Amino acid sequence: MAAIRHTLQRDIFLPQDERLIEVVHVSKTGKRKKSSFLCATVTTDAPIQVSIHKVKKIDKDNYKKRQTWLLTDLKFVDGKNSEMDVPEFDLHFEKPYKWIASNVTEKSSFITTLWKLSQRYMKQLKKPDFKNVKSELLEEQLALDEAQSEQRDNGADEGAPEDYQALSQHEEADLERMMNECEYAIGNAEAFVERLANDLSVLDGANIHSIIESQQKVADLMQLLDESLVDIDSLEQSLDNYDDRLERVRVHMEVMEQKDSMIQIQKQNHDQLISCLEEVTSKLDIEKGHQIALERADIGTLKGYRECKEAASALQQAISTELHPGLEKLQAVIDQRQLLNTLQDTFAKRLAKYLNSIFVKQGSEMAENISSGQLFLPKHSGYHKDLKPYSDLMQWLKWADKDAFYTLSKVYIDQISKRYEQELQEFFEKARLTLQFKSKSAEGKKHLVKEGKGSSGDLTKLGSKKLGTFHDGKGSDHDLTGRQKFDVVFTQILSELNPACRGEQDFAAEFFGYTDGIDLDISEDDFDGSFISRHRKIDTKVLPPDLKSLMSVLFSSLEQELRNFISFAEKMDSFFAVFMLVRISHDVLSQTKGNKSSASYLHLILANCLVEVKRKFDLYIDAQEQSIKDTKVSKKSRCGILPFVKDFEIFAEQAETVFKGSDRRRDLDKAYSRLMIAHHQTIHRIAMEHQKTPRDVVIFENFHYLHALLSRLKITSLEQERKEAKQKKQEHMQSYVIASLGRPMEKLTHFFEGVQSLINQGVKEEEVGYQMAFNKQELRKVIKEYPNKEVKKGLESLYKKVEKTLCEETNLTQVVWHSFQDEFISQYKHIDNMIQRCYGGSNVSLEFTIQDVLGFFSAIAESH
Repeated sequence: MAAIRHTLQRDIFLPQDERLIEVVHVSKTGKRKKSSFLCATVTTDAPIQVSIHKVKKIDKDNYKKRQTWLLTDLKFVDGKNSEMDVPEFDLHFEKPYKWIASNVTEKSSFITTLWKLSQRYMKQLKKPDFKNVKSELLEEQLALDEAQSEQRDNGADEGAPEDYQALSQHEEADLERMMNECEYAIGNAEAFVERLANDLSVLDGANIHSIIESQQKVADLMQLLDESLVDIDSLEQSLDNYDDRLERVRVHMEVMEQKDSMIQIQKQNHDQLISCLEEVTSKLDIEKGHQIALERADIGTLKGYRECKEAASALQQAISTELHPGLEKLQAVIDQRQLLNTLQDTFAKRLAKYLNSIFVKQGSEMAENISSGQLFLPKHSGYHKDLKPYSDLMQWLKWADKDAFYTLSKVYIDQISKRYEQELQEFFEKARLTLQFKSKSAEGKKHLVKEGKGSSGDLTKLGSKKLGTFHDGKGSDHDLTGRQKFDVVFTQILSELNPACRGEQDFAAEFFGYTDGIDLDISEDDFDGSFISRHRKIDTKVLPPDLKSLMSVLFSSLEQELRNFISFAEKMDSFFAVFMLVRISHDVLSQTKGNKSSASYLHLILANCLVEVKRKFDLYIDAQEQSIKDTKVSKKSRCGILPFVKDFEIFAEQAETVFKGSDRRRDLDKAYSRLMIAHHQTIHRIAMEHQKTPRDVVIFENFHYLHALLSRLKITSLEQERKEAKQKKQEHMQSYVIASLGRPMEKLTHFFEGVQSLINQGVKEEEVGYQMAFNKQELRKVIKEYPNKEVKKGLESLYKKVEKTLCEETNLTQVVWHSFQDEFISQYKHIDNMIQRCYGGSNVSLEFTIQDVLGFFSAIAESH
């Protein structure tokens, strides 16, 4: 261990100006016990600093510092056991470090060294605590220190027979100055000592005289002190007297303050009591006039109504007053409460009886005024106007006696719901009779629409006349077609239902005191293709449950009547579903936009009916589509324009008028798309099946008709179909022209096909005339077979054939004839070009010119 100490001092601490005091060989606790050395050192230079180092051996005879702590940072040392010798110990710095010494002796020596260093160098600082350490290790050091201190004291007494005190710097300076004044002090010490003795004796004499002179002054001072003590005693006595008087005054003042505080408390309590009594009497008291009004005033008169309304408001305010629970136990308050409750019950019964009589009377009057010859719903606004002044009293009754309120509400519902049921029944019956009273021509069309299915012919029966605005309400019934008349009637139905339902709903909400509904987003997904445009939502409200329940009872038959009318109309004419879809959607949306602050019961009814109407509209389109696919035409006569194409013209014209500006436009565009697909498929199918009319003629005639129709109507969603119809018309017209024209100069065409074959085989064009079968003589023979007269005769025969094939409705004869002309001229130019290329300079040419051809075509067209 000595060698290790020497090596550590030499290699680690000496270069750092430190001196190694103690070292212990330790290892960490745990599974991996790595050994190291804990070293206690002090610096060699002032100020002295004590440190504890952790040193590890990195290789043979080489050591390195790993960690350093100051002794001042050591909080306490834990020896683990003060009774037994154990190698474990802990050093607590900022955190505890646990060690195991190689032997107990090194551990004890190291702890003792830490104790010594802390006692020596940390006198003014907080020393670390030593716990669980044997007391002998520390007491031995204390005993040794005390013994050394006592030995030093004894040695000083024995070695100094007389007192000795070292000179201070000031005394040393005085002595040196004195010796400088005596030049002989060093050379003649005796003379110097003698002088010093003389000076000392002189000073002693002066001191004695000074002491004698000061005795009298001391006596005088003592006398003054005695007199001062007497004065102080007198002053203290006076102060004690003053303190006694002030204490008595303080006691009297406290008594006065307590009395004043009690007076203030009494006054506050009195004021609060008066205020509380005034509040109770003012809130619970009701004027005598109000009592009389509640008990006997005539509610039916204007004066009595006002008195009752004012008295009921005062009574409600008095009864609603909340008092302190303690005040409620006062007998006067209990009696007054009983009086108020009695007045409340009395007036509630009088009011309920009076309003009940009004409801019954109004119900009877409504029953007498139901009959009317026109398509109008009876107005209830007059009855509402008579009842609205009683709205406040009805709300008071709802607060005062809920049973009476609900009983009265039931009476109103029973009386009015019967009237509405009867009125709606007669109203819709008049509407049905109005639609049934039509011209015989309209009656004759009923068989075309049965069981909700349209037919391909139900549109053509009405003619192709374009309709104007159907719902303007102008003109007589005789001036309207069946569909126009239905639109007027259905619009009238909606216009009558809206004010009736809205007026009743607003009245019920105000009269019975129902609150507004809650906000709700309704999108078209909530209904089957709801009344809201696609990809858009609007804010609406849900009716309060009580108001919705009341309206559903009052108008219990409304939805069913509407559904019955919708079914009736759809059976009359499936196209009526188009009108109903647009009109109901428009009415629902206009109600939503116009009444954003509250919900509408009619709005909900119409939204439900809209689902049914949309379903019937889809069935109508399905029937039209199926009718197109099932179309069959006579194969013995020429085809012409197919019936469903003409039907679509009437449908599109009327639908465009009905859907103009409607939010349901998307539904119509979908229907258009489905019908156009069916048109294309069926036209091609019939063209393939028809035996009398060529396939190309059937296709280009019908697509020409469709193109003209779509161009006239300018339907945006069908723009692509319009272009496709035009393309198909042109393609099949050209195909028909080529097929029909064939080879007007067949032999000549066949001759030049042979010429072209030679050229393709490698024969030069100028050498073709030397071929035996294609020389100039053969060419002239062929040309002579096609004189002007023969060509014109062939063209006339072709025109008659075309005229017989095409139908007159399309007026395409001249258009097709012009296409024949262009195709014929094209063939003529091709033949003439071949003659010029292969037989140039031979003076061989056709016997007719292009001008002759143009003349032939023009003459034939003009003659027909």
